[in-house]
Amino acid sequence: MHEFDVMLGTSELITKETLMRDLSDAGIKPGDRIIVHTSMKAIGWVSGGAQAVTEALLETVTEKGTVVMPAQSADNSDPANWQMPPVPEDWHEPIRRSLPAYDPHLTHLRGMGKVAECLHRHPATVRSPHPAHSFIAHGRDAGEWMQDHPLDDSFGEGSPLGKMYGNGLKIILLGAGYDSCTALHLAEYRAPGLETYRDGAAMTVDGERRWVEYDMAKLDSDDFPVLARAFEREHPEEVAHCKIGQAKTTVVAMDPLVDFGMEWIGRLRVKKHASNNEDNNCR
Repeated sequence: MHEFDVMLGTSELITKETLMRDLSDAGIKPGDRIIVHTSMKAIGWVSGGAQAVTEALLETVTEKGTVVMPAQSADNSDPANWQMPPVPEDWHEPIRRSLPAYDPHLTHLRGMGKVAECLHRHPATVRSPHPAHSFIAHGRDAGEWMQDHPLDDSFGEGSPLGKMYGNGLKIILLGAGYDSCTALHLAEYRAPGLETYRDGAAMTVDGERRWVEYDMAKLDSDDFPVLARAFEREHPEEVAHCKIGQAKTTVVAMDPLVDFGMEWIGRLRVKKHASNNEDNNCR
């Protein structure tokens, strides 16, 4: 959608100040720790664009709080696994040899949106060191949560998500759906039956650019909306629906959602495993 169309579809002027008012009305306050997913198109035309949205989030929680966003660079991965789009097989090895090494300052964000890109540029933002599945954070906890990010633990206990759990985080889906809810990957990691595959990334090791392989979890966000509907039915007290700008927004407590998701995903994996066994027995 072009900017002109977004402007035509915006009924009232949206500014940093109106966004801060909406965030406050949604229960976001100084000192809050939040992980945010945004859609600028859903918010409407904002005076100041992504910068105004970023500043509204930072100034609402203040330096006493923390703003976190996913900052994935998933194209720094083994091209043999690429599907959207796939590349010719004879390109795989040249790509592995030529991809630039991950750099927390230079490596671009893939598909994370304009607000995450803006927060990444902020001089006080800290980015975790994972070459494909990093996070960015600004505020009180940024240094601690982003300091380490094990290569083979993209979204598990040693990742920023694992460190964030237990700290009362609020997830803000600002014009985004639960299929974008990265925190639910922690539930996938914690649920029994997690499977992995071999992946790789370009990294700097001992001062040299190298291609490094690691085990990556098989993840699937397609079921997240169904999981979330079940969570909202059973735990309505943990969820708030509101509007920020023109965007339909969900604010949900991270820990209860992850706990519920771990059990829900575990049951789903058992069902899928049983179904696969039945199919194999019928052959």
